[in-house]
Amino acid sequence: MIGQFLPQETRPVPNSPAANANRWNRIRRAACGCAVAALLAAGAATAQITINSKTGAVTNGTTGQTVNTVDRRFQQIEPTRVPLTKTELDAKTRLELIRLLQAEQGFAMRPFPRGHKGLTLQANGKLEPFGEGYLEMVTAEGLSAKPGDRVVLTDVKIDRSRIVFQLNGGPDRKHRLLRHIQIGVGPVMDPVVQQDDQEPVGARLTLAFENHVPELTGAEVKALLAPLISFDVKTPVQAFTDTLPAKLKEAILDHHVLVGMSTEMVLFAKGQPDGKSREVEGQMPFEEWIYGKPPHDVEFVRINGNRVIRLEIAKVGETPVIFTKDEVTGLMRTDGTPLEPAGESNTRIAKVGDVQTNPDTQAPAAPPSLRKPGETGPIGTTPDESDPSGRTGVMRPVQFPKQKPDAQPDANPDAGAQPPASAQPPLPDASQAGPPKPQPPPPAGASQPD
Repeated sequence: MIGQFLPQETRPVPNSPAANANRWNRIRRAACGCAVAALLAAGAATAQITINSKTGAVTNGTTGQTVNTVDRRFQQIEPTRVPLTKTELDAKTRLELIRLLQAEQGFAMRPFPRGHKGLTLQANGKLEPFGEGYLEMVTAEGLSAKPGDRVVLTDVKIDRSRIVFQLNGGPDRKHRLLRHIQIGVGPVMDPVVQQDDQEPVGARLTLAFENHVPELTGAEVKALLAPLISFDVKTPVQAFTDTLPAKLKEAILDHHVLVGMSTEMVLFAKGQPDGKSREVEGQMPFEEWIYGKPPHDVEFVRINGNRVIRLEIAKVGETPVIFTKDEVTGLMRTDGTPLEPAGESNTRIAKVGDVQTNPDTQAPAAPPSLRKPGETGPIGTTPDESDPSGRTGVMRPVQFPKQKPDAQPDANPDAGAQPPASAQPPLPDASQAGPPKPQPPPPAGASQPD
């Protein structure tokens, strides 16, 4: 049995096939990078977009018009005001602090991205990155925890001027020495540890101080991390709604659905639906979530992708009310302004059945007609000054159709009635009378008349 130690990365021999393959791969990557840079330069020459990292506003460089805003969850945080001492952290307090914070659980107040760098929070200061950089990190690395998710401080390390927290296992793969050791006989070598570990899904958070880590207690560290992690005892619904604006939080706690909510918000507000159906309207597929059953109120929540696009509330004996205007997207923007004007209503009443119209404010409904739009009627029904619609024509006498003779006179039940003159056979003319024509002999075997 032979034990062999192999480094994690081996460098190929120069001028070998592996080295040549690596060289060509580098050349191809460089060429692709140049092509991408040229495309980006061409796109930048035609259109330019500016993103304000402080406010999150996206501005078109050519017109100067604000296009959109970044989600307020990626905006800069409000700094905390925790009094800190100037005394440096000693060894005893360090061990006690690690013991108190190790394996502590809390709720994420913001999205936590993956990645080796992670988020950096200055003590009683700002968050880095934020705005555009925060959004790019979340897009590139992916999410480790969403707002309201439970996070665990799996590891705590205290350096000279910072405290590093590993959340949910951290974003880095665990290094094991046994991965580099192979055992076997002859040319057949098997690694001691197989490379079957799961991909890490954790995050990293760094709490930075100016010169050194001062004397702190566990409660003070939790207060400094409050903008990002809440260590209070909460239910999952409370932890999720605490990350939302006040109006949206009130709607979810009151079990109301608003147009523009995500499916996660709907589940927190109403729970699992009583029924689901999938349909297609035009070219747009959607899913209908149904809450309630008659005689109680029934809500039809129409979802496209991950957002509510339509809400219909049907009550017994009343006309259904339909909501179609977005009320949530404006609340989630950095400026917090609504998408709709303040005085404009976002409800529409669907009129069903016999609707009573107001003659003072509404025009009377047109009478039913079989004509197509723009089609004119027969002679005498053209529009005039007295009747612009052209539906009232000139009065004419009623004409009944003439009676036609019966095709079978004997089928008439009235036996005493004489057939009309037109139905009687014509009489022979006396001027054309002559000897009778001979009749042909009857066929053989036919009976002769008496």
